[in-house]
Amino acid sequence: MPSNMDLLSGLNPQQRAAITAPSGPVLVLAGPGSGKTRVLAHRIAYQIAHHGVAPESLLAVTFTNRAAREMRGRVESLLADSGAFRTPLIKLNLSTFHAFAARLLRREADRLPVTREFVIFDEADQQALVRQCLKELNIDPKQVRPAKVQAVISSAKNELIEPETFAAGTYFHEIARRAYQRYQQLLLSNNAVDFDDLLLYAVRLLQEHEDLRQKYRRMFPHILVDEFQDTNTAQYALLQLLAGDPPDLFVVGDADQSIYRWRGADYRNVQRFEEDYPQAHTYLLEQNYRSTQTILDAAMAVIDRQRGRHKKQLFTDRGRGTPIVLHEAYDEAEEGRYVLQTITELTARGRIRQGDCAVMYRTNAQSRAIEEVFLKAGHPYRLVGAQRFYGRREVKDLIAYLRLVHNPSDQVSFLRVLNTPPRGIGAKTVEALLEAGRNAQISPGQLLLRLLQDGAAAGKGLPAGRSAAALAQFARLMEGWVAARDNLPLADLIQRVLRDIDYRSYLEDGTEEGEERWENVLEFVRVAEDYAEVGLVAFLEYVALISDQDTLSDAQDAPTFLTLHAAKGLEFPLVFIIGLDEGVLPHLRAADDPEEMAEERRLFYVGITRAMDRLFLVRTFRRRLAGPSTVADPSRFLSDIPADLLEGDRAPSRTPEQASFERRTRWEDRSPRAAQPRFRSGMRVRHRTFGEGIVLEAKILRDDEELTVEFEGAGTKHLAASFASLEVLEG
Repeated sequence: MPSNMDLLSGLNPQQRAAITAPSGPVLVLAGPGSGKTRVLAHRIAYQIAHHGVAPESLLAVTFTNRAAREMRGRVESLLADSGAFRTPLIKLNLSTFHAFAARLLRREADRLPVTREFVIFDEADQQALVRQCLKELNIDPKQVRPAKVQAVISSAKNELIEPETFAAGTYFHEIARRAYQRYQQLLLSNNAVDFDDLLLYAVRLLQEHEDLRQKYRRMFPHILVDEFQDTNTAQYALLQLLAGDPPDLFVVGDADQSIYRWRGADYRNVQRFEEDYPQAHTYLLEQNYRSTQTILDAAMAVIDRQRGRHKKQLFTDRGRGTPIVLHEAYDEAEEGRYVLQTITELTARGRIRQGDCAVMYRTNAQSRAIEEVFLKAGHPYRLVGAQRFYGRREVKDLIAYLRLVHNPSDQVSFLRVLNTPPRGIGAKTVEALLEAGRNAQISPGQLLLRLLQDGAAAGKGLPAGRSAAALAQFARLMEGWVAARDNLPLADLIQRVLRDIDYRSYLEDGTEEGEERWENVLEFVRVAEDYAEVGLVAFLEYVALISDQDTLSDAQDAPTFLTLHAAKGLEFPLVFIIGLDEGVLPHLRAADDPEEMAEERRLFYVGITRAMDRLFLVRTFRRRLAGPSTVADPSRFLSDIPADLLEGDRAPSRTPEQASFERRTRWEDRSPRAAQPRFRSGMRVRHRTFGEGIVLEAKILRDDEELTVEFEGAGTKHLAASFASLEVLEG
């Protein structure tokens, strides 16, 4: 047996104490960059190597596939290095909450209202179903947005509130209640569940069946949880039901980094854990391995304003580092140009790689302005959380075909592919098919399969002619795919579907876009090849439960654009946080809600602590929030950061009136009525990178000045005055 030091070397005292804590409830409060993933991986390896815990008796849950893969890799490396294990830990149960729940439900499906062949509806499918519910209720989707109703249904499920117990206190919630009831009926008729059902059904099974509860407690006597502060009510209830007596429950989290309230996460679960398990051992991880001390001091200055929290004193051995840059741009366009200019200059000087840089913002809509700047400059970038690969039209078409092959009851997928590619099946025929299915109390897909078996009896009520022939042909294709699904490798099954429907001809219309879409199809097939051994069900679960972070690739050396929410769990050498204006961060809707405002503060804290070496905080003088561009006020969070940590456009101690006057005075030359050049030919200037030079030409270009400057050491440069930050030497 390897010595303890094999798995504890290189750890700080707090980490070692947490890893070697005795069995029982353990709470690890891990500050950002403090090595929480390392602690979890070492705890798992330590349990296996030194306590003889069987890998299959451990259950470790986290929130993204990316985090689960990383943790599994670390555990395997640790055990291999220590000599404890030399083969992959295939039986180690390490996954996301939703993936674990999905496996549990398939295993115990005989106690559920769906079969084990159920499909998992993604967000687009869910909204389509809600839209159908509203239509049946004669509710105009323009008056009541399906996305808003879906959010209410999701919130209810996260709180373990089912349709029968949903209380409606307003007219809107009465609509949501009725939609929720019909929505759940439609899910069952499709033999489908949504993301929230995975947890809801798992909790219900363990609550209602004592034998199942004891079965899974015996199966998983040791439970470890990552990102515990992001658990919602359903997830916390699931953990309590799984935990034995006494519970060996090891949870790692940080309430200061709880930023998913909008999807049900409740940072108060950390407090509940302490109340529910008063015997728990608590460990505080404060040493940071990611950021400079300057960045940490700024983060602590922001988060220390939060009340009712475990205070942490973050420290690092990395030194103070450089000051944080605070920059005020004129508007969103200049905000983007400043980011591009700064990245270009730093990479040209060899200080960083393009891929080291991240640009973070509060909402996805903010990426538009900065994307436009990068696109005009022909500068590559990586965008996280926009049109994900698995959200592209052609990929969703193929997923729908596979879901239908796996589960012919899936009406949503059936309707998506019935005329994709076009088969000449008209709207009246589709409506007649749906009506016939309702009368027979089966899905339209099942009805078509029955049509092949007993012809006219099943087809009664359906129109004859070309539409009937097209339906029969589609039914024969479905029958062939269903018969082949258990015999063909997954990639071969997809290739068969593609050939049968001649999908390539449908996509390749002679345009570059068509070629790109076919390339996406080929990439989808390549991904499916990796799932050849586990099969169709596991593959469908993978694509349904994948997150934005799981699709982030390191292949392209380019800056990453992402929301602050998507940045959770990531780190970058250089970070820009843009849009630091009131109404943006903090968001406008947080103004009258203390809980919302507290989460906005945590969101900014998370953003700051993603930075390793350099941090740039950017705001604008004018910003378009709703309607025309107006003068914007700096984010209230900026005033929390001590001035001695900042350089650039510092925020000195001034009254709001003084600050507003000074900003207006500073930028008044940017308005069309006062557009006078600040620079002129012959003026001597100094640039922070290129040194001293002489202005050869200066001209107004829209709302900026375009300069041609001859530098003594760098030659002739063409610069935008707003980016160049030139110091005038003489005139």
